[in-house]
Amino acid sequence: MYLLRCADNSLYCGVTTELSRRIHEHNQCNKRGAKYTRVRRPVSLAYAEKHPDRSSACQREYTLKQLPKYKKEKLVDNFNSNILK
Repeated sequence: MYLLRCADNSLYCGVTTELSRRIHEHNQCNKRGAKYTRVRRPVSLAYAEKHPDRSSACQREYTLKQLPKYKKEKLVDNFNSNILK
């Protein structure tokens, strides 16, 4: 589960099994990148979480999408990308 920072400073939330590939698709691919991010390029990773399965990642994605932006920004501010390695 990940959040991307778009060029217009908005946040995009999604789920993937391969984060680097998905970010590349958002930035480069017109057919595989999300419609939302196509017009807001470039995007960069702002936040990510690992989950044991797709189901739990999708549940977390839904929860985050319900949060107001200021709470999402708090998550982004506290994010340490080293935890993904």
